[in-house]
Amino acid sequence: MAMTTESHIVTFAIQAWGHCRPLITLAARFVKLRPVHVTFLTTNLFYDKVQAELARNFEPGEDALASRVRVISIGDWQPSLVLEGFKTVWAKLAAAEEIKCTKADITYQALPKPQAAIIDFFAVVPIAAVREISGNDVKLYGWHPGSTFAMFYLFGPEELGGKGDVFTKVQAIVKETGRSYEEVVKEMLFVPKGEVVQVPGLPPMYDHEYYPQDFPVPEEIGIHIFPRVYQSLGLCDGIFLFTAESYEPEAVDALKTWLAKTGRSTYTCGPLLPTGSQAVANEKKQSKEAVEIEAFLDNTLKESGEKSLLYISFGSVFWPAKSPEKLWAFLDVVMERNIPFILSHASLTAHIPDEIKEKVKEYGKGILSAWTPQQTILEHPVTGWFVAHGGHNGVNEAIHAGVPLILWPFVGDQPVNAVHLTDNLQVAYELIEVRTGFGLKQIYRTRRQPIGTLDAVKDEARDVLAKAFGEDGAQKREKLKALTRALDHEWEVGGSSLSDVKAFLEGL
Repeated sequence: MAMTTESHIVTFAIQAWGHCRPLITLAARFVKLRPVHVTFLTTNLFYDKVQAELARNFEPGEDALASRVRVISIGDWQPSLVLEGFKTVWAKLAAAEEIKCTKADITYQALPKPQAAIIDFFAVVPIAAVREISGNDVKLYGWHPGSTFAMFYLFGPEELGGKGDVFTKVQAIVKETGRSYEEVVKEMLFVPKGEVVQVPGLPPMYDHEYYPQDFPVPEEIGIHIFPRVYQSLGLCDGIFLFTAESYEPEAVDALKTWLAKTGRSTYTCGPLLPTGSQAVANEKKQSKEAVEIEAFLDNTLKESGEKSLLYISFGSVFWPAKSPEKLWAFLDVVMERNIPFILSHASLTAHIPDEIKEKVKEYGKGILSAWTPQQTILEHPVTGWFVAHGGHNGVNEAIHAGVPLILWPFVGDQPVNAVHLTDNLQVAYELIEVRTGFGLKQIYRTRRQPIGTLDAVKDEARDVLAKAFGEDGAQKREKLKALTRALDHEWEVGGSSLSDVKAFLEGL
């Protein structure tokens, strides 16, 4: 059907900022590229954050465009992910009825029935609800907010190094053995067996390398969602990949080929970063410490020079909660080397002991912040290196800012991003001695086995930081420039992300 000015797209991401944030920018790009309406569904907790992030994508005078994205909360997040609120809202949208936002207490006028829905691939119940209520009357796309590499091992087909239809396999084992569903899922997905995994675009890895940290995946995600993702994707007409084709071309090509076999489409749309005059100003509004941080950045630039600062963040979810002593050991080396730093601790599992706060205060060249304006920090000329968990949002932001990474991955797409950036692209370092749990086993590609002691953590930190702030690090920074140019081009004329998104909109 040809697109009209009344075309309507619905988007939804689970309550995880790394899943939600890039989808907000994509919604803004949609309305800037074509005269469409976007209904952005979110939760009560995220409603204000979504509105603030959305504002970063529009210039003064673009109110008419911004009004084409309406943000609607469906209620509180339910740990079971049943999300009855989503079903209720979707039924009204599918019937072209008016709809009420539970958070803002605003009733929005009816829009035409949605032509397309882009739903977080972890939101398996909402995906099923769209198909149940609307059948094939709406084009349904999964939203994958991470590295494409990460699609394969847990959620992809066996021929691409994945586990295939986990849900069906688990059910068969449960029926045959009488074991509990939860026990079988944990064994199949989260207990490595020492097997070698080969996915497109990456060197071979042991399965335990996908779990470098002893970090508990929430049961509602790991047990009730992960096993169903493969089947859930089967309900979709295609997938949106929050990645740049130039970042992981082999992986993107392999996924496109796999989905094309069943007539499904793949659209790349990364990187997705707010740009323009409001991007920085509105990001600062999201951090209570933004003024202090900006002053610290400027003062550090005057006192220590360009690229002298180390920024440390594990995102809004992750934190070495089971081994915080390794982080404090790393921080000791940072201060030993007289490196200025900012440490973000946004995770609910993060706890900063009083003695660490006092030590940092006495040091005088560090800031501990519960929520940092990350893009502001990365794009400041004083920032030299980014110690990160390797989630795709942070990786994209760092590459765009030309800031190389020192990686401390936990789970998900983080371990594969670390391997890709260090081994394939050679623009980063990975900390190995900080590993715990299964991560202390041997690494396939190097045959190295971490020791994991605090002394080993400190020795490695000294080595990596000396290289990073030396000639070796300068070479990695220079090499990163080509990748930055390639990713920036993806949303320019001729870029694959701009071309893919235009093709999607024109096909509505």
